[in-house]
Amino acid sequence: MNCELRKRSGRGVQGDPCVRNSRFTIYRCLFVILLVTRHSSLVTVLQGAENLVRYEASHESMGTVYTVAVYGRDRTFLSEVVEEVFEEVDRLDEQMSNYKPESELSAINREAASRPVVVEPGLFRLLEISVRRSEETDGAFDITVGPLMKSWGFFRGPGRLPTRPEISRVLERVGYQHLKLDAERRTIRFDEKGVEIDLGGIAKGYAVDRAVEILRSNGITSALVSSGMSSIYALGSPPGEHGWKITVRAPYDAHKAGDVFHLQNYSLSTSGSYEKFLKIGGKNYCHIMDPHTGWPVENMLSTAVLAPTGTDTDGRSAGFFVMGVERSRKYLAVHPNLAVVFYLPSGAPPEYKRVMLRSNSYSIPADSIVEIDR
Repeated sequence: MNCELRKRSGRGVQGDPCVRNSRFTIYRCLFVILLVTRHSSLVTVLQGAENLVRYEASHESMGTVYTVAVYGRDRTFLSEVVEEVFEEVDRLDEQMSNYKPESELSAINREAASRPVVVEPGLFRLLEISVRRSEETDGAFDITVGPLMKSWGFFRGPGRLPTRPEISRVLERVGYQHLKLDAERRTIRFDEKGVEIDLGGIAKGYAVDRAVEILRSNGITSALVSSGMSSIYALGSPPGEHGWKITVRAPYDAHKAGDVFHLQNYSLSTSGSYEKFLKIGGKNYCHIMDPHTGWPVENMLSTAVLAPTGTDTDGRSAGFFVMGVERSRKYLAVHPNLAVVFYLPSGAPPEYKRVMLRSNSYSIPADSIVEIDR
């Protein structure tokens, strides 16, 4: 196994993932370090840390629970900043949800096959990033999988096993090549009727990044932001600690750890077959689709991706899940500063194996900590 992902004193260290004690924890709310309640809060005055206050709150949005833990000197100020974060997450949900008919994304899905649709700058940039991720992964990550999700019953419907002819017909409307972006006019159009965009694979990571921007703009230097089971960003470190301790669950048991990370100024995203799945005829079908075949991915349990931002990690975790180890290895040979852990079936459950890869060109920013216990 490679040994990397380490940074201490002021310099990033290149090398292989240095692992200390394999353990990764995502319960039904992914990162156990945070509370999971609907807009609850926790305040603790820390002794021996210059009277810093820890403020923590959770809020339901984007179909998950966002949680923010922050440190500072003024509880009221911290609560106001966290409320601003939740307002921004709600704004993005109102804009990007394909469950809400009035959202900008739903309007695009209704109208872009008939005419070019002007898109708000932030959303247009996310669409550009998404298409670029699709191009880089040869379509393993693809935001046009919406029709497939509906066919399998993962979108507002009971789970079902579509027929192969039905899948073939749906695949005619799936593929990022159907999206025509005009950067000069900031418009999007579809070249096929029935194409639909689903940003579920990247929007949460983008929202985490926006949350971190708000925290930083308000002078906050120590915070942890999580989007349910999807993405997390560790801003700074807790007082007196060496990074934020992030545990991610083992693939077969939410109460056991797969790996433990120590992160500072870094993001982590996961995708797992245990998050959503259908059980039909005694067989489990996970919600992560292979856009080339139209079928749920098999022979992959989960992936965890580390990179500098949530937008970097979120889309890629599902892409690597679809690509598998060898195709991902080729991807990492030409895309820098990424690391991924694969959790693969190995014998009968609960047995599994893990494979760690990183980019051939890999360095950690000087102000970051990325370590794995092993």
